[in-house]
Amino acid sequence: MEIKLHQIKVRDLVKDYVDNAEDGVRAYGGKLDVRPPYQREFVYKDKQRDAVIETLTQGFPLNVMYWAVREDGTYEIIDGQQRTISICQYVTGDFAYMFRYFHNLADDEQWQILDYELQVYLCSGTDSEKLKWFKTINIAGEELTEQELRNAVYTGSWLADAKRYFSKGNCAAYNMASKYVSGEVNRQAYLETAIRWISDGNIEPYMAKHQHDGNAVALWNHFSNVISWAKALFPKYRKEMKGVDWGTLYRLHHDRDLDAYKLEEEVACLMQDSDVQRKKGIYEYVLDHDERHLDLRAFDDNTKREVYERQLGICPVCGKHFAIEKMEADHITPWHDGGRTVADNCQMLCRECNRRKGCN
Repeated sequence: MEIKLHQIKVRDLVKDYVDNAEDGVRAYGGKLDVRPPYQREFVYKDKQRDAVIETLTQGFPLNVMYWAVREDGTYEIIDGQQRTISICQYVTGDFAYMFRYFHNLADDEQWQILDYELQVYLCSGTDSEKLKWFKTINIAGEELTEQELRNAVYTGSWLADAKRYFSKGNCAAYNMASKYVSGEVNRQAYLETAIRWISDGNIEPYMAKHQHDGNAVALWNHFSNVISWAKALFPKYRKEMKGVDWGTLYRLHHDRDLDAYKLEEEVACLMQDSDVQRKKGIYEYVLDHDERHLDLRAFDDNTKREVYERQLGICPVCGKHFAIEKMEADHITPWHDGGRTVADNCQMLCRECNRRKGCN
């Protein structure tokens, strides 16, 4: 890749700046594609955005940016999207810095910003070289997420359509599932979740297979079906429902004839059970009754010592004496049969007997 350093004034950068959302963001007299297909969404917080403007007003050096030169003489940003949008948004009046919009500044203050010279490397090379640069350059400390990296590799018509549903602050996926899906939309968490659900965790093979599809309707339909199924099966919403792996539960159980009323009774009971330490796991447990989902409270060391002394160190199953370190606490009445994690329901078994009991 050939790289040449250029100095570009802010006044030239912001000329004809326009943000057309899905249709892209352009600047530099319309010649700069600020958000190429592989680029991330705008993710700067107010503090980071303000830091960019402070750098300009103080005349401090701003980190160098990278633009790729296209065959038609236009450019696309490889690195610097967040800083570029911050600058353009401020100069065009989208936000205030230190309680002052750009138009509130004195003429000399405006000229200082407009005449600020940005350091830009113009890079000429192949598409694969541009993508490699994008993947390896950190943007102002904002490390790329795994899905943002995947987006850089599998850019195409399918991804462009998928991002309509899953990558915007007020997108369809967020409006439907913000109470059920964890992570930030603009950091591609919703898109990653949707692809993981439809592909059973095989995200990259799925993206590679569909990279040049005309649309992502199948992905959206599957995501919608998962969320609709979860809402119908568990109509009473609880905060613990956010972040549950609904896609896997849908795949395993959506064909079963399940009674939402009975499931709610079981969920409500488990939510009140002090032995259940992982409340989020209740939704998985009521569908497959695997106690590992619940992270059940274990007997503490004081209880183990109390029971050990009461048994005089004798395993009640084999009748042999063991040091406490060679014994394990066990529920006399199992938790799923109503047994509690209390001293009266505890027995100390030798490891061999406890393992043998667990296999029965």
